[in-house]
Amino acid sequence: MVKRKSASSSEEGWNYEAKVAEIEGMIARIESGELELEAVFEQFASAVEYLRQCESFLQQRQQQVELLIETLSDE
Repeated sequence: MVKRKSASSSEEGWNYEAKVAEIEGMIARIESGELELEAVFEQFASAVEYLRQCESFLQQRQQQVELLIETLSDE
């Protein structure tokens, strides 16, 4: 199994909110019905990859929050 590169805030130019906006734009273009079928598949594939990046980002942040909470509980 090939492990994909996960997104993190340290990657230059990566921004969670910007990715969400891009995903929303892709969905709007797909739903518009104006794209050719090949473009629909390309937009869909890109949206799925961006969703994976966002999920990875959120999981990393959740782990950080849990660690901080654990640190507070230990004090």
